[in-house]
Amino acid sequence: MTTTPDTRPENRVLIFDTTLRDGEQSPGATMTHAEKLEIAELLDEMGVDIIEAGFPIASEGDFKAVSEIARQSRNATICGLARANYKDIDRCWEAVKHARSPRIHTFIGTSPLHRAIPNLTQDEMAQRIHDTVTHARNLCDNVQWSPMDATRTEWDYLARVVEIAIKAGATTINIPDTVGYTAPVESADLIRRLIAEVPGADEIIFATHCHNDLGMATANSLAAVEGGARQIECTINGLGERAGNTALEEVVMALKVRHDILPWDTGVDTRKIMNISRRVATVSGFPVQFNKAIVGKNAFAHESGIHQDGMLKNAETFEIMRPEDVGLAGTSLPLGKHSGRAALRAKLRELGFEMADNQLNDTFVRFKDLADRKKEVYDDDLIALVRQNEAVSDRVRLKALKVICGTEGPQHAEMTLTIDDAEKSVDATGDGPVDATFNAIKALFPHEARLQLYQVAAVTEGTDAQATVSVRLEEDGRIATGQSADTDTVVASAKAYINAVNRLLVRREKTAPNADVKGVGYMDAGE
Repeated sequence: MTTTPDTRPENRVLIFDTTLRDGEQSPGATMTHAEKLEIAELLDEMGVDIIEAGFPIASEGDFKAVSEIARQSRNATICGLARANYKDIDRCWEAVKHARSPRIHTFIGTSPLHRAIPNLTQDEMAQRIHDTVTHARNLCDNVQWSPMDATRTEWDYLARVVEIAIKAGATTINIPDTVGYTAPVESADLIRRLIAEVPGADEIIFATHCHNDLGMATANSLAAVEGGARQIECTINGLGERAGNTALEEVVMALKVRHDILPWDTGVDTRKIMNISRRVATVSGFPVQFNKAIVGKNAFAHESGIHQDGMLKNAETFEIMRPEDVGLAGTSLPLGKHSGRAALRAKLRELGFEMADNQLNDTFVRFKDLADRKKEVYDDDLIALVRQNEAVSDRVRLKALKVICGTEGPQHAEMTLTIDDAEKSVDATGDGPVDATFNAIKALFPHEARLQLYQVAAVTEGTDAQATVSVRLEEDGRIATGQSADTDTVVASAKAYINAVNRLLVRREKTAPNADVKGVGYMDAGE
């Protein structure tokens, strides 16, 4: 099966993703067969134009992965990598030939340093390029050729071999900055000069493949596009050899955000970026650094009081793109020692608290004191601050609990509660002892509160460790938390849940129509 080369409008930039080939070459980033298929499917759904699925000659596993990806792909061109010899190219074709749109990508190092490795003269290498590109083109209409280490190759020789590859049938010429050595102005000038001076260059697509050794991969790729390249090679999260490659998310969002000076488009659905970024981080074992552009944990997080106040008034003051554009739910305003009153009030409202100015000021003082002692203040910390002077109901108390659990379900919880001084008992079942226990509480004291958080932490070591259990309940916009510790985790869970229920009763009273609302209250559901 053969296909015609990719053709796109003049302002369209093709996205060539090599996460499954160059990205997997990051030491320790090897993916399983199933993981490769999963990532390829996500890339295909995302709208990536070309997926370099692997290096088929490298191993039997790589061959099988490329072959299966070629068969399952619905939209993208599927590409395999091959060195400049017939055996590699034949193996590559066997792997990609069943794709809806297959591509062979063959390469050879052309710089003086790389020519010395096979000990080839310039003429001998030129002949090999002609022969191997011709062989690839006889198999497939869509052939990409790369002069590895192009940015350190002599200009005259680079122009010569690019012309040879074009005449031999290459439809895409990729110019790699293999060691991340070039600078943006050089990247643009090199592409511009090749297009202007090499015969036939105006009839093919030029691509750029930039490594990040000096931290300029994305800048070099965008500069190459400005010089006339119409394909960017990149990886998810910038994975790749040494310092990695151009990151897909960076170039795609740069083209989207700076359309005023970068007037080119891609076919990538940017709303899928965060999902695939997190999945690649998981399967590769390479976590994304917190301050990584676009996909880092802090990319849409603001802690400074000045920044948080500006964000609350107009998000565009400190964000050049919307978090929703990359698949996030929204901006994060983490609270810490740099945060101000505006952010604290907004977070408390989010948690369900509505405060008068004097109450906010009092809480803010205690919040600042806590923030000086903690790197980040979490929701439960804020709830605890507000709860310090809060009355606690004891209408519901645990009298007795017996749980039956094991390999044969369902599990049973026999419970007796004292509710308003009257004892009530029930036998409930559930999916596990804790679920059965919570079902028993709801049966004895019916309510519509939703469990938002259940968390267990061991505070000592050993099999007799004491467990601290935290429970958070939400009912009509009111939030209540409970905590308890016990050497029996199920007992601690029951007490924590009951504590949360009792606090919820206080919330109900404070938001009742005729309640005294001088103290700190929770917003009604409609607010």
